[in-house]
Amino acid sequence: MAERSESSGGEFRSGFVCFVGRPNTGKSTLTNALVGAKIAITSSRPQTTRHTIRGIVHRDHAQLILVDTPGLHRPRTLLGQRLNDLVRDTYSEVDVIALCIPADEKIGPGDRWIVQQIRQMAPRTTLLGVVTKIDKVSRDEVAVQLLAVSELLGPDSDVVPVSAVRGEQVEVLVDVIASKMPEGPAFYPDGELTDEPEETLMAELIREAALEGVRDELPHSLAVVIEEVLPREEDPPRETSSRKEELLDVHALLYVERPSQKAIVIGKGGARLKEVGTAARKQIEHILGVRIYLHLHVKVAKDWQRDPKQLGRLGF
Repeated sequence: MAERSESSGGEFRSGFVCFVGRPNTGKSTLTNALVGAKIAITSSRPQTTRHTIRGIVHRDHAQLILVDTPGLHRPRTLLGQRLNDLVRDTYSEVDVIALCIPADEKIGPGDRWIVQQIRQMAPRTTLLGVVTKIDKVSRDEVAVQLLAVSELLGPDSDVVPVSAVRGEQVEVLVDVIASKMPEGPAFYPDGELTDEPEETLMAELIREAALEGVRDELPHSLAVVIEEVLPREEDPPRETSSRKEELLDVHALLYVERPSQKAIVIGKGGARLKEVGTAARKQIEHILGVRIYLHLHVKVAKDWQRDPKQLGRLGF
């Protein structure tokens, strides 16, 4: 474990924090902003996060491990039920739960329901309010929302306004969360950004690319599995900075539930699948730091969200 310096403000602090909230409240964008790298997928579609991806925030005085969960919702399928179970397990294990509510949306029944669930499942866990997307409204509107969130959570909970997109107040949020953490050593060495396997990150980035600009029916129905990752011999090998450049062949399967969805993902003459491959390949190369050849294939797995065997095979 790397040695860490202590801040002048006292002992080093470390712990786990979970961002919660309705779908599309900016949880994944905030995770990426805090970590300083893209480790959680972002999408305009609800329920796009599937895995508890841990992002690791390193600061001189603290280390925060961010647990990114699916949004808590009333489940309609076996998959939805399992995602909710994942969230419940997470609530009771973290040190801080940060409820994200956008500055440009009024507090609604969904927010109250989530607060109620947190109070029931994790009554001793510190609850914090985060007003996200403050770049979208005026200062006066931000002030009104801060007051509303404060009333929702009660006088004991801090509320912090942030804009993850512009990086506003992100360090203030880090400091507030760190102050709620127990004193203790870092869990991870410096420079480590996530403990998720690379294959999980690759699958999530492919899924994000495939979800861009498609109909509402697809998000829940799309799963991605990395079949294999193999070193590739290039002929002739391309030399970079006096060494052979590393190349990888990545084979991935995209599963949908109906033939009509398969047609949507592939697009006319395979054009859309090609776009998905190009977008995902750039993101994956950025994370891995190597060049890759991405091979995508689409398969139909009928009603996989409701089939326990298929759910298990697809990693849920």
